[in-house]
Amino acid sequence: MKKPRTLDKATVKYLRSLAHALKPVVRLGNNGLTAAVTKELDGALDHHELVKVKLSESEKEARDAQLDALCKSVGAVSVQQIGHTATLFRRNNKKPVIELSLAKR
Repeated sequence: MKKPRTLDKATVKYLRSLAHALKPVVRLGNNGLTAAVTKELDGALDHHELVKVKLSESEKEARDAQLDALCKSVGAVSVQQIGHTATLFRRNNKKPVIELSLAKR
């Protein structure tokens, strides 16, 4: 996997505004991060670039660890986390979906 680059504050703010209306497309179950979950999330990020994920852990520290492992497994950046819901972003360099230049305005 490619190492994700960090995003500037304006881009994160823009991505958060876009994520507001999104529904979670991937939900982690009792088994946590499995190969199937990673494959599904990888496909969703390729197609949408910005996705919401429902985390399964009940403790905050465990959710943070789960989110970190999830980001590393697919090469994504966490844009925000509110409770059990996290928003991830990964740029599709071949076919970009989100126009990031709008974040600089």
